[in-house]
Order: sequence, then structure tokens, then C-alpha cells
Amino acid sequence: MRLVSDLRILYRLTCTRVRGGSHQERLEAFYRHQATGYDDFRKRLLHGREEMMRALEIPAGGTLLDMGGGTGSNIEVLADRLPGLGAVTIVDLCPSLLETARKRIADRGWANVTTALADVTTFEPEGGLVDAITFSYSLTMIPDWFRALEQAYHLLRPGGRIGVVDFYVSRKWPAPGLRRHGGFTRTFWPTWFGFDNVYPSSDHLPWLQSRFETLRLDERAGRVPYLLGMKAPYYIYLGRKKETDSPQES
Repeated sequence: MRLVSDLRILYRLTCTRVRGGSHQERLEAFYRHQATGYDDFRKRLLHGREEMMRALEIPAGGTLLDMGGGTGSNIEVLADRLPGLGAVTIVDLCPSLLETARKRIADRGWANVTTALADVTTFEPEGGLVDAITFSYSLTMIPDWFRALEQAYHLLRPGGRIGVVDFYVSRKWPAPGLRRHGGFTRTFWPTWFGFDNVYPSSDHLPWLQSRFETLRLDERAGRVPYLLGMKAPYYIYLGRKKETDSPQES
């Protein structure tokens, strides 16, 4: 039953202390007991994922890295486009989530989709530079998110596309044109998510806008299951690495 599964996940989210000496150990400790119900619950919590993936432009035969891709549910959105793409790699550091991803790949018969158990801050694909990279609610769970984005920038071809969707909070004084959140929002959500080692940042968007040509930016808020109408702020970002940027630049 959905309610029972939800209650188990909510217990893990709110009552269980995440332990582990490394980032990988903490991820595995957090997810190994909820991997099977992960997609259903988070489909109602993690808004904008499908919209971001559908809007991402990938050329025919192009290559994609889904960084922190977990169970591979993001790739479901691309199912009708997969036959026309080249290699698609789901990169994650959590064995339990990637086990679910591998089962999904086998069940769907996705011949060009593989998984990589790796740290996205250092991952290097065998084929070299790629055409598109996505981060779907993974940046807020990566301790060194700055290094993760630098690595993504390094791995993208000039003209390559990046797609990001994640929780965030604004800076107290955001740049013109960006949404400004009140003090409660800027304090409550980092504290609430922080219990599960999820860290909404005020610096993701400024960094992305400083390094990529912004193609689309939506700042929104989405309902959180069982929190009585409360909405957590999230953003959808689509960007392009400039053609003039050198492939060796990082």
C-alpha cells in the first residue's frame, strides 16, 4: 500500500540518523531501505524533473550523462527518444539505487543505457566529451556541488547542454530578475532538508548563470507530501556551454 510505503520513507526522512564515514556510506545507509518505494514518493516531492528532461535538447546520436541519476527514472521521460541517441550513462554513488536502475534498464530493453558507480565530481566517461548533462535533485545531496558542476562543465562539448532541477533558496539580495525569498523560507527549508543531508543552496543559480548561457530559468515552489500545504522552492535551469569555450577548459 502507498500509505505504508510513504510512512516508512517518512520515518527514514524524519526519525533516522544518517550514519557513515564517507558520502557513499551515508547515501547507502539512507537509501538502501527505501529504494523500492523511492520513485513513487519522490514523484510527488521532486517537482519539475520530467519537464526539465523533456525540454533538454540532445542532438541525434548525442551522448548524455545523468549525474546522480539514482534509479534511472529520469530516463523514462526520454524513452521515445532513446533509439535516436548515443550512449546514455546513469552515474551515481549509491549501489542500492543503481541496482534498481539496472533492473529498469533490463526490463525496458534500453540497449544504449548503462550505469556507473562513481563520484560525479571526478567521473570521466570512456567516450570523452558529451553532448548533455543533467542533475535532477542531486546537487543538493553532493557535499562538493561546486566541484560537481566544474566537472560537468569540463565534460561538456562546446555548445553542449546542461539541465538542472533542484531545491534552492534565494540569496537575501538576489540579482535583478531573480526571485527573492523571505527570511522564513531561507531558514526553514535548509534546516528541514538538512536533517537528511540535503542542502538547498542560494549559490547554485548564480554559479550556473555565470558559467553557461542561460536558455531557460523557472523559479517555482512545489507541495511537500504530508506537510499540510507547505511548498518548497525549486528551480528548473537549462543552459548551454558557449561554442567559443575550449574543450580543455575547466
